[in-house]
Formats: sequence, structure tokens, C-alpha cells
Amino acid sequence: MPEFAADLALIVRATRAAGELAMRTFRKSPEHWEKSPGNPVSEADIAVDAYLKQCLLGSRPGYGWLSEETADDPRRLGCSKVWIIDPIDGTRDFIRGRTGWCVSVALVDDGVAVLGALAAPARQEFCVASRGRGAQCNGVRLTVSGRQQLAGLTMPVDPPSLKSPFWPEPWDAVAHEKPNSLALRIAHVAAGRCDAFIEGRQIAEWDVAAAALICTEAGGSVTDRHGATLIFNQATPSVAGLVAATPVLHGEVARRLNAGVAALSARRR
Repeated sequence: MPEFAADLALIVRATRAAGELAMRTFRKSPEHWEKSPGNPVSEADIAVDAYLKQCLLGSRPGYGWLSEETADDPRRLGCSKVWIIDPIDGTRDFIRGRTGWCVSVALVDDGVAVLGALAAPARQEFCVASRGRGAQCNGVRLTVSGRQQLAGLTMPVDPPSLKSPFWPEPWDAVAHEKPNSLALRIAHVAAGRCDAFIEGRQIAEWDVAAAALICTEAGGSVTDRHGATLIFNQATPSVAGLVAATPVLHGEVARRLNAGVAALSARRR
């Protein structure tokens, strides 16, 4: 227990400081480039990654490390505890001067996320969760909406997506703000602003590890798109899509997502 409390204090302190570091270049024309076509990175991503690595691994040298902006080291697979980091989740919004980005930090123990923190300083929001102890945003406990009816549910999507012809069953849903950060979209569900979040594509572990724990601890149901429990620190660190929703809606939302993915795949063939 003392070690867990110390890790919680460390993740809160480091994530807050990383958010403050990112704010130094936010809306100040940060230098940026593409790691690969359509995959941007900024000087803030690199600076935050370096800071967190120094702070977190410097304090816990026996833990593993998995970050979007660090070359993967397979030695993490032999570690029971691993930091999973996205220095700037939502880099496109960061570069454009929009607020839909955050610093995402999770601690995983034997594949299970046990601590998670999201710093969204441009929104003046800081979320944190510890496994079995709930989730908070700015010191206020987070709770999912509890919606039980599919009709009228709210999701963080672009409005045209809900009307796309590839959905076998049209959504009777309301589009909510869609930040570039996947973690912040999931946090919308945790905060009860949205009832569900869906993503059919493969997602990197660093995009969702912290947010998935926050949503779960807020009472939500979070799985990959097939309904499987999320397991982190995989050899290939990705998740087969994601569904985060209020418990009653989760199964039906997942079914509709998979029907849409199947229909889109058939269309592309």
C-alpha cells in the first residue's frame, strides 16, 4: 500500500508538471514535423516525453517504459510494472492551437492499468484514477451518465459520421464535441457528458490506457470492440478498437459498431 500511494503521488505530480511544460509552447507556433505521412509530432511531444521519462523512470528505475515518442524497448515485456505514456495525445489540435489535447500517463501492473492521469491544461482539467478507488476530475468524483436507452445517446463524433450510409442500422444519436485526443473523448464518457465512445480501428495502447481506467472507475464499461478485456504491455502494443459506454448500453453499442465495421469492409472489397 505505501508503494501504491507513492506511485499515485508520483503520477499526479509528473503529469501535472508535464502539462505545464506543454503549455509553454501551446499557441506559440511550436515547431512540428511529420514522423510519417499524416502522423505529426511537435517539439512539445518530444520535450514532454523526455521530462516524463526522466521523472518517472528516474524515480522508478525498475519499471518498464512504453511511449509513443520513444523507440520501443522489448525489455519492458519482462517488467511487471510499466509506464504507458502519450506525451501529447491530440497533437493535431495542439499544433492548431485547439484545446483538444492532453498528456496521458498510465501505470500498468501485469497488464492491468492500476493508475491513470490525464492533464488537459488548456481546458483546465486534470483527471486521475486508481484501480478500485474511483476517478476524479479537478477533485470531483466522476460518474458515467447511466443512460439506459439507446435512442438519443450522445457520442463524441463528427455529426456526418452518424449519418454515414455504411451503418446497417442508423444511429438515433446526438453528436458531441470531438477533441482530437482519443483519451479526452473517452473522458467525456467518464464525466457523463457522453454516453458512449466507439472506435473500430486498431488503437495504440498509449492512446487509451489511462483514459480506459478513468472511465471504468467512473462506472463505465470499457472493452475492445469485440468485448474483450483490455490487456496492456503487449508485444504489439495495440488494442482492437474500443467501446466505452454506460454498462446497459455497452453490448448494443459494440454490436452496432462491429456491424458497421463489417459493412465498411465489405464495401471496400
